[in-house]
This record gives sequence, C-alpha cells and structure tokens, in this order.
Amino acid sequence: MRKKVIVDPETLASMHRHALADFPNECVGFFFGETIEDAKKVKEYTPLENSKEGDQRRRFEVHPKDYMAAERYAIESKQELLGVYHSHPEHPAEPSVHDLAQAVPFFSYIIASVSGTSVQNTRSWQLNDQNEFEEEIITNE
Repeated sequence: MRKKVIVDPETLASMHRHALADFPNECVGFFFGETIEDAKKVKEYTPLENSKEGDQRRRFEVHPKDYMAAERYAIESKQELLGVYHSHPEHPAEPSVHDLAQAVPFFSYIIASVSGTSVQNTRSWQLNDQNEFEEEIITNE
C-alpha cells in the first residue's frame, strides 16, 4: 500500500507559485506537519532560497543554516519537518540521480515538473528500505 501525502489546495498552490517564480531555476522549500498512520499531513510550506553555486537550472541546495532553522521551527511549532519540495524545470516530476544521492529515508520529496508558464505535474517520493524511491499518493484529504 502506497503512503499518502495530504496537501491542501492552498498549500500546493503556494508551492506551485514558488516553482513558477523561480523558473527556469529549481526552487526548493520545506514542508511541515504531522504523520498520521501511513499519511503525512502537510500544514505549512516554507520557500527557501536555492543556495546552489553554479547551475540552479538542474540542481538545488539547502544552506545548512536553513536546515537548522527548519528543525528549530518544527520543534517550536510542535510539528514535524516532513520533507523537501523542489521543482524540475522542463523535466519530469521524477527523482534524479542527484536527488537520490542527497535523499534521506524519513523525508518525502514533492517534485513539480515546470514549464515556462505552468506546472505540468506534481508527484511525491520517499526512499524505501532498499534506498530506492517509491511514489507516494498526493491527496487533499
């Protein structure tokens, strides 16, 4: 049974606006909420600045200070840091080899495929015990 990521339409729209605003570069942000059985319920999304030196069209990087701030915020707000949202400009909403190399098992990775004027597709992924990505179901309920 695939796991679910529950994202309300307003939060997903905020993620999409960020992806479109940063196009043609990759955008990145964290999302927070709670785990309920086999589902992650997203309550908040925080956009970040892509701190990648060089080609931001194909890579994103989270500055260590941003990660530490997100961890602190999760504790203070009594939420979990559930995962990372990022975009793939002009590429499918599927994890890249680079995404796999950077991934951690407990995070969900929501990826939006973006063209110049619209988000084509949004999918979510999580590492399994074999260190391979498995797709999660994005739903609003």
